[in-house]
Amino acid sequence: MKTLIRQPQNSRNERPFMIIWETTQACDLACRHCRAEAQPLLHPNSLSTEQAKRLLEQAASFGKPSPIFIFTGGDPFKRPDLFELVKYGSDIGLATAVSPSGTPLLNRDNLQKIKDAGAKAISLSIDASNATRHDDFRRVQGSFDWTVNGWKAAREVGLKVQINTTVTRYNLHDLPRVFKLVQEMKAMTWSLFFLVPTGRGQAEDEVSPAEYEAVMHFLYDVSKYISAKPTEGHHYKRVVLQRSIIEEKGLPPEDYISLHPIYYELKAGLDKIVAEKGLQPREQIRRTPMHINAGNGFVFISHLGEVFPSGFMPVTAGSVKEKSLVDIYRHSDLFRTLRDPAKLEGRCGLCEFRDVCGGSRSRAYAVTGRPMAEEPFCTYEPGTFPFQAELGERLAAMG
Repeated sequence: MKTLIRQPQNSRNERPFMIIWETTQACDLACRHCRAEAQPLLHPNSLSTEQAKRLLEQAASFGKPSPIFIFTGGDPFKRPDLFELVKYGSDIGLATAVSPSGTPLLNRDNLQKIKDAGAKAISLSIDASNATRHDDFRRVQGSFDWTVNGWKAAREVGLKVQINTTVTRYNLHDLPRVFKLVQEMKAMTWSLFFLVPTGRGQAEDEVSPAEYEAVMHFLYDVSKYISAKPTEGHHYKRVVLQRSIIEEKGLPPEDYISLHPIYYELKAGLDKIVAEKGLQPREQIRRTPMHINAGNGFVFISHLGEVFPSGFMPVTAGSVKEKSLVDIYRHSDLFRTLRDPAKLEGRCGLCEFRDVCGGSRSRAYAVTGRPMAEEPFCTYEPGTFPFQAELGERLAAMG
C-alpha cells in the first residue's frame, strides 16, 4: 500500500527533520504578514559568528541523516558572515539551504557565493502572479521583479528553488495564476503558507476556515502536476488521505466531502491552465507531506539564540547561548508535550487523523494561548469520513 504521508527516517523524539535559524531580523522589505516584524538593521545581540558556528555544530551533533538546516530571516543576505556560515555548516555535514528576501541583494553574485559555499537550494516568496499585487503585499516596489530575476539566476547557477506563497484574502482568487507562474518557471516545490496571526500577520488578513479547506483541496489537485505542499496547514494530510481513498474508488469527491464554492473557482482556474498548456498529470505524487509539526520534527532558533517549536509559536524553551540545542529539543517540557498526541485537546484529541496531522500547534497557540488546543481553522468533525475501514488500513500501514 502506497504511503501517502512521508515520515522522517528517525524518531522525531530524538532529532528534528528540519532546523530553521533566523540569522537576523534585518530586512529591506516591510511585508504585511511578517512574523519577525523585520527591521532595517542587525540587532546588536544577534548570535555572533562564533556562536552561530557552535549552533551549527550542535545541529550536526544530532547525527546522520543530517537535519535540513535553513538559514532564514529577515533577510540572511543582511548578515556579512552568511557565506562563511553556510560553508561551515556544509563542511561539517549539514544539508544547508537559504531563504533570502526579494531585494537587490538577491542577485547572481550572492547566489553563486552561497552555491559555492555548499547550499543546495533556496526558497523564495511569490505572493501574487503580478508585480502590482505582490509588491503591495511586500510593501516595496520592485520586489516581484527582484524575486523573479533572482529565481532565474538561482537556476542558472545550479540551485534548486522552492517557491513559497502565503495564502491571504489578498491573493486567494489569484492562486491558479500563481500556479501557472510556478509551473512555467519549473520550481522544485510550491509551498502554500497558511497564515498564522503573529508578528505583523493579523487575523483579518486570513481567509475563513472553510476557504482554507478549499485551498487544501485545490493544492491536492495541483500536486498532480507539480511538487506541492503546505506550511502550517497540517490538516492537508487529512485531505490527501480522504481524496486518495475516494479517487481509488472512482467516486466524485463532492458526494462525500463538503467543498466550498471557492474550491470550484480555484479548480476551474487550474483546469483552464492545464488545458491551455497541455499539462499531463505526473505518474505519481512524488512529494507528499512530511509528518512534522512545531517541536515535533521541527525547531526554530531566533536571531538572539532563543529556541522555539516554530517561528510562528513565540514560546521559548531555552537559549543556545546557555544550553545545547540537542538537549532543549529532546528534553524540554514544551517540546515533549508537543510530541505527545495524547495531550491534544478538543476535536484534535478525538480525531482519527490526529497521529498524522495534529493540527497547527502554532495557530492553536496564536488563537487560544494553548499550544495543545484544537486546530481552530480545521472544519472536520471527527468520525464523519465515510470510509473508515479503508482509512484505518492506511493509518495502520503508516505505523
